[in-house]
This record gives sequence, structure tokens and C-alpha cells, in this order.
Amino acid sequence: MSSPSPVIRIIETYIITPKPNPAASRQLHLTVWDLPMLSPHYIQKGLLFANPRDSSLNQVIERLKNSLEEALYHFYPLSGQMRLVTVDGGLTCHIEIGHGAELVHAKADGITIADVAETDGLDLPDFLKGFFRLDLAVNFDGCTNPLLDVQVTELDDGFFVGCAFNHAIGDGTSFWEFFSAWAEICRAKVGQELVVLSKPPVHDRFFLQGYVGPPIKLPYSSPDQFVVRFKPPPLRERMFHFSSESLAKLKARANEEYGKGRISTFQALSALMWRCITRARRFSPNQEIGCRLAIQNRARLQPQLSPNYFGNSIYAIRITTTAGELLSHNLGWAAWLANQAVANHSDSTIREYMHGYMAKPMVYNLNMFDVYSIMMGSSPRFDMYGCDFGWGKAVAARSGSANKFDGKVSAYPGWEGGGSVDLEVCLLPEYMFALEKDEEFINVVSPPVKLDVLLESHSK
Repeated sequence: MSSPSPVIRIIETYIITPKPNPAASRQLHLTVWDLPMLSPHYIQKGLLFANPRDSSLNQVIERLKNSLEEALYHFYPLSGQMRLVTVDGGLTCHIEIGHGAELVHAKADGITIADVAETDGLDLPDFLKGFFRLDLAVNFDGCTNPLLDVQVTELDDGFFVGCAFNHAIGDGTSFWEFFSAWAEICRAKVGQELVVLSKPPVHDRFFLQGYVGPPIKLPYSSPDQFVVRFKPPPLRERMFHFSSESLAKLKARANEEYGKGRISTFQALSALMWRCITRARRFSPNQEIGCRLAIQNRARLQPQLSPNYFGNSIYAIRITTTAGELLSHNLGWAAWLANQAVANHSDSTIREYMHGYMAKPMVYNLNMFDVYSIMMGSSPRFDMYGCDFGWGKAVAARSGSANKFDGKVSAYPGWEGGGSVDLEVCLLPEYMFALEKDEEFINVVSPPVKLDVLLESHSK
């Protein structure tokens, strides 16, 4: 079924500038985890809400504006702008604090909550791209664009809050930390007093000892040497739901097959996706293939970083084998490879990666992704549906076009909680058709939560 193609009209644009935070430095230097992100896209994620019963959309917009201003006081890097500086033998970037973020009120005529949220058997609608600002902007574009650009899109019976968030400023953990704090402020705000956040951000950026700086110098003479504007081929994008019961069976199967008892639910699910997508791609048995897992560093460093550390602190660890080996073994074997890769991602491994980067700094770009691999990104641990702005639980979480390519799989918590998971899968059309018919895959996928259940929860 083709999705509606609405005309999305811009109603009003607001520049949101917080009052100065006395704790904020004028400049914010970028770390070994931030600088590599200058060429990938902004993060684009957002939440769908039904219209509140006791507020007009204009009142919603006003509350979002006021609470965003206060959120930016706490998350002041997002109100900055990126600055490029030429240094001896290279370039460096830093964030200059105090420029403000953008909030846009838009309207999508003729689009309903059902058009966005109902995904059973359907591809995700193309119009979702229009719910986000800075489409396909790379993070270096923060030199001229806001580091945070919010679009609130009015629908016929609801609204969508979409954030474009500069990925050189923070990772998915930081994105949802900000989103949650903004919701907390919006929900709790009374009068002029600042809301005391339950999880205030920690802005002490982590730099390795034993090196000159910051800033960290990049070995380029021009941005043209590291800015690569990736545009994906035509992809099919679908959201697949996995109930907690289905995932419990999958985890038990993986642990029974390999007999270790230590494989996690997400490791089993990652192994399932790796196997099924590899089978859909019909590679030669001798083809080397990979599975990348986005993995946190915060709790693995010694001493640990704060869980509220605001910035990037992730790596994408890679597991490799051949297509023949992966498909000749069982699910548990593949899940054990993932388990061991995660177990080996220790303080010493992280520091080895960091020292390697300091010896040879560089910037990633999306063309570097191995077309024979899959990438498991985002996390079902992000508390997306806990972002309550005061108008009830979100109906759905969705993304824009950023950082998508053939083989990208993004994990979301299931709406009903309890350990359920939604996977957003991006594949070339011929691979998606094959995945939809893969027996191992369809035996684990669950029916999505019905729309009337989502809306009934909102009305309570």
C-alpha cells in the first residue's frame, strides 16, 4: 500500500535561546568519540502523540517552547554552534556555546495517527522524512545549522515531535537523556522556578591522559577531505514487533543450542537478524560477512563514566565469519559470537581503541559501511515511552532518513514494555521481500500492538 504524500506546511519558526548557565564554558572541545562523527548524519528520532483532551495545539506549542528553553539551560551544548579552526598542520572543531536551538511548528494536512502508527504488513511511510528538520545534513553542518532542530508536526488527530540532534554532540543515550529531561520539565513546570532534574547531565568530557590538548587535531587541510555526503539507494523500511514471550523463547533456544546459559535476549535477537538477512542476501558460502553492534563505553571504563555523561561514548564492535559458516551453524552459535564480542569489550579494549585514534585521527563516513554486514543500532533500553510531556504516553516512536543504509537495524523498546522490542529494518527491496518470507524470521515476529489499544491507553 502506498503511503499518503502530504504537503507539510511550515506555520512558524522559533529560535529558542536559554538564559546563560554559569556552569557552562564558552567553548566545548570534542573528544575521540565525538570528532569521528563529523561526517555521519544528525540523529533523527521522534515521538507521536494523540491530541490532549485539555489543551489546544497552540497551548502545546507554547509549553514545548518554554520547557525547551529550560532544557537547553541544562543541556547547553545543544544551544551552541560548531566552529572550525585551522591549527598548525591540521584542523580542529569545537562548540561555541550560546547561539540557541530551533523549534518549528508545521502541519501535515490529511495525515492521521493511524497513517503513522499502523505498520502491520506495511512499509514505513515516506512522509516520515518530512517530520524532521535537516534531512541528510551531516554533523559538520553544525557550523551553519542549529545543533538541535525540533519540528512539531500537527496532524489531523495528533502531533509528532521530531528532533534532529547533532551526533557529534552526543550519542543515542545522550539524545534520549535530553528528550526525557525536556519531557520532565514540560510535565512538572509550574511558575518561574527551575525544575530540578531527576537525572541532570554530566558535561565533563572524557579525554585520555598523556596527550597534549585538547583540542584534538585532525590531519586535514580542508573539510572537503572528510565531509562525505552519503545518500542511500532506494530502501524498503519496515517495523517488526517482537513480544516479550517470543523473545523469551528465542533466548532460551539460543542458550539451549549452545549450552552456555549466558546469552542475552538482545544477543539472540541480533543473531537472528544476522542469520536471516544473510540468508536473504544469498551470498556465496565463502563470502566474509559481519555483524556490528553499537555498544556503550560508559559503564565499561574503569573508573566508570557517569550514566548521565552527555556526549558520545560508543563503539560499533564487529563480529565476522563467512556466510556458509553462519548458516551451517545454529542460532546459538551466532549468538555466542555476539556474547563473546560484548564480553571482550573491556576497559583495556576501549583504551586501546582510543590510543589508536590519537595516533591516527580520522572522521567516519557512511560509505565506509561494509555492504556484507548488518548494523544493530539504537537500543531497546532507551526509555522512549517514558518521555511523558504531560499529555500521556506516546503512541509510537519513529525516525527520519538519517544514517540509514542497506543492513541497518535499529532497536526500540516495544510500546507495551515488559521486554518487548520493535526493530526498524532497512534493506534493499529484493532483500526485504526475501526476509518477509524467511521461515526462521517469521516464526519469531509477533503481531504489533493494535492502534485502538494504543489510543485507549492515552484516553485513560
